[in-house]
Amino acid sequence: MAHDQIETMRKQIDEINLQILELINKRATLVQELGKEKEKLGSSRFDPERERQMLNLIVENNKGPFNDNTVRHLFKQIFQVSLDLQNEDKKKVLLVSRKKKAEDTVITVKGVEFGGKNPILIAGPCSVESYEQVRAVAENHAKRGLRTLRGGAYKPRTSPYDFQGLGVEGLKILKRIGDEFNLVTISEIVTPADLEMAAEYIDVIQIGARNMQNFELLKAAGRVNKPILLKRGLAATIEEFIYAAEYIVSEGNAQVMLCERGIRTYEKATRNTLDISAVPLLKQETHLPVFVDVTHSTGRRDLLLPCAKAGFAIGSDGVMVEVHPDPDVALSDAKQQLNIPQFNEFVDELLASGLYKGEVVAARR
Repeated sequence: MAHDQIETMRKQIDEINLQILELINKRATLVQELGKEKEKLGSSRFDPERERQMLNLIVENNKGPFNDNTVRHLFKQIFQVSLDLQNEDKKKVLLVSRKKKAEDTVITVKGVEFGGKNPILIAGPCSVESYEQVRAVAENHAKRGLRTLRGGAYKPRTSPYDFQGLGVEGLKILKRIGDEFNLVTISEIVTPADLEMAAEYIDVIQIGARNMQNFELLKAAGRVNKPILLKRGLAATIEEFIYAAEYIVSEGNAQVMLCERGIRTYEKATRNTLDISAVPLLKQETHLPVFVDVTHSTGRRDLLLPCAKAGFAIGSDGVMVEVHPDPDVALSDAKQQLNIPQFNEFVDELLASGLYKGEVVAARR
C-alpha cells in the first residue's frame, strides 16, 4: 500500500511540474509581449517598483510551507530569466546582428574589399611622423601589391607627455600619399568635431580601443558617410563591443568594421591578450567584417607572424600590423613595429603558408 501511495504522489508531482512549466512559459510569453508594448512607448524594460509590488503581493499570499525569503528567491529567479528573455529579444533586432542580416557586409573602398572573399593586410606606421617616413612604407606597399595603409595622425597616449601625433598635418600627409599610390588610408579620430574634417582626407576612420565607449564619438561617426574601423576596448566584453558598433549603425552609417586588438588580463608576457576566439564569435553574431590587430595585441615582433597566421586561419577578414622604415627612432611603439625588410619577410611567410593569398587580384577589380 505504501508503495502505491508513493507512486501516486510522484504522479501528482509530475502533473504539478508540468502545470508549473505551462504557467512559467505562459508568463514568459506575456512578459515578451509586455516588453514589446513598452518599447513602442519608449519606456524602460525594467521597472523595479513593479517588481517590488509583485514580490509583496506574492509574499502576502504565501501560506507555506516555503518561508517568505525562499519564496522571494524563487520568484526573483523567475523575474530575472524573464528580463533576460526580453534582452534576448532586443538582441535579435540589433542592426549589426546576423539575425537581422544573414549575408556578410562587404565594404569596398578604392577597389579594396573589406569583408570580401580575400582577406587583406592593413599595414603602416603607428604614427605619421613625416611625409618621407610614410612614403617609404607606401612605396613598399605598391611594390608588394598591398592596398591599405594605416597611420596615426592623432595619438591618444597613456602619458600626456608622449607624442600625440601631427593632427591635421598627419591627415594631409596620408591624403597626399594615398592619392599618389592609390592606397586606402586609415587613421584614428578621437574627437567628434574632427570627423567631418577628417573625412576629407582619409578613406576609413578608425575609432580606437580607448574610445570604443565614447558614445558621443560613436553617434557622430554614425552620421558621416565614411567606413568606420572600430577597435575593441581594452577590457570590453564581446557584448559591449557589439553594442558599440550598434551605436554607429543606428545613426545611419552601415559601413562598420570590427577589430580585435587584444584585451587586458593579468598576463604580462604580452602587451595585451589576443582573444582569438572573438573572431568566430563576432562573425557568428554579426554580419560585419572582422580584423585582428596583431601588433597591439602582442606588442612583440617575434609573435606577429604566428598570431597573424592564427587570425587568417580562424576566419578573420584581415590582419593589421605596424611597419616603420626605422622603428628604433619611431616616436611611438618603437619596440613592436617591423622595419621594411622584416615586414617583407612577414608577408612572404604569410603567402607561403597559403592562409593569405595577396591582394593583386583585388586591386585589379
